[in-house]
Amino acid sequence: MLLTITCTPPEGAAWPATDLGFLLHKNPDRVQAFEQSYGTAHVVYPEATAARCTAALLLEVDPIRLVRGRSRSTPDFSLGQYVNDRPYAASSLLSVALGTVFRTALHGRCDQRPELAQTALPLRIVLPAVPCKGGPEAAERVFAPLGWTVLAEPLPLDPAFPEWGDSHYVRLELAGTIRLADALAHLYVLLPVLDGAKHYWLAADEVDKLIRAGAGWLAEHPERGWITRRYLARRQSLVRTALARLAEVDDAEAEELDAVEEGVDEALEATDGAAVAAGSPGSGPKAVGNSAGAGVPAATRSTEISAAEAAPTEVTSSEATTAEPTAAEATESEAMSAQATAAEPAATEGEERAPSLAVMRRAAVLAALRGVGAHRVLDLGCGEGALLRELLADKAFTEVVGVDVSMRALNVTKRRLRLDRMPERVAQRLTLLQGALTYTDARLRGYDAAVLMEVVEHVDEPRLGALEYSVFGSAAPGSVVVTTPNAEHNVVYETLPAGKFRHSDHRFEWTRAEFADWASRVAERYGYTVRFAPVGVEHPEFGPPTQLALFTKATIDSSTRGAA
Repeated sequence: MLLTITCTPPEGAAWPATDLGFLLHKNPDRVQAFEQSYGTAHVVYPEATAARCTAALLLEVDPIRLVRGRSRSTPDFSLGQYVNDRPYAASSLLSVALGTVFRTALHGRCDQRPELAQTALPLRIVLPAVPCKGGPEAAERVFAPLGWTVLAEPLPLDPAFPEWGDSHYVRLELAGTIRLADALAHLYVLLPVLDGAKHYWLAADEVDKLIRAGAGWLAEHPERGWITRRYLARRQSLVRTALARLAEVDDAEAEELDAVEEGVDEALEATDGAAVAAGSPGSGPKAVGNSAGAGVPAATRSTEISAAEAAPTEVTSSEATTAEPTAAEATESEAMSAQATAAEPAATEGEERAPSLAVMRRAAVLAALRGVGAHRVLDLGCGEGALLRELLADKAFTEVVGVDVSMRALNVTKRRLRLDRMPERVAQRLTLLQGALTYTDARLRGYDAAVLMEVVEHVDEPRLGALEYSVFGSAAPGSVVVTTPNAEHNVVYETLPAGKFRHSDHRFEWTRAEFADWASRVAERYGYTVRFAPVGVEHPEFGPPTQLALFTKATIDSSTRGAA
């Protein structure tokens, strides 16, 4: 099978077309070969001039090597394993070759031409034969929304017999001005999607590959549901996990993508907690934002959902602590982090991935709560329960209350935490409340600590005073943990346009000085002391991606601790 990538610099460009070789990390003057488990991948340059440069990836597939190791008892053992279209039609085989041969280019890294690696280039990609059972329209559906001009020509079954009609193969030509790393990521994901099959067994890490390679574009793609199902070969347990994580990246409700069932969440059953930990701390705060209590009748703002109403089930500590989401799971700043670190098609064997910003944020919040000795904790703007799950996993937190304005988010939390089967001893520690944080609620008084994790930036600034009084004045817990994005760090995210917030629902984003000023004023007004801590990997100039403030009452009446 063959793939060609042609670059033609615009008139007056300061770089020659042959710089494509630097971006691909393959010298145009050499023919290079790379052994694959199923054949050999060759990289050649049919043309390489300053005005035009074409790189070709030629993949020779050995049908014998492709099926080597299978026994005769394998269900699909037949002549079809040796006589098929795999050596000729672009499929998951070519996708894997792209991920290995052009791995560094997929990351968007180029030490020799770093600025060019981040520049959208005029590219033309040609694939002579692509299996596409949906016809040319399917190719148009998946590539056009990404900025490509798509030319998909159906190939006849046999040119000598036109009456036989067209085959399900197309000649695919893509043209557009797109960053090379993005172009390779599009091909890496979408070629197996058009084919609808993969040559290898799909494990749970296939979801991670999809989320990494789709960072920055898949969550916003109008056909993301169809793409996800096809990429994961309709393995429903994997599909639901992936859709839930994409919903969080886009800050959408999981149900909108059919990622949560009304009964037991299939993704939870299959991934044993990995999908549960994918609950986004951003979805709850989004609901708290501009409509915090607005239009909600007073009778419904304080509706209580008691966990004791549900039948018991076990929530173990190991389930909660081992299911850490990846960078692509998170919303807002963690989504931007995933975009800033270019798509990676597959993790190197033995390679440990750094925890995502979402994981580091929750760890920082838990550390702050443990540091002040909190036992009875409010999660204000709990969303779909990511932090609640980790609180329940630690028996030191004897009472946990989740509050959110969105009943849908609370219902998703119930499913993700498996409240319908939670044991009574665990259920008694958890209460879910529907309520708006700009309204006072007497039931929230007397707790050791409250958490506002990525919440305040979703509230209109004129209404911040109401939230401050509700939390610090009326509820007045012993300690309050607040996290919010650091606006100064936004320049680190190359895909975030200047002047834009990390999420469309943000009403503001504070610099470190602005956050410190706000926190100091609130602390002074309501009798707290405050100290600050960075969350995430700090930039030497722009600071951390997330900033945390820990408010502690200057004088805490110990008699209130543990009170009902």
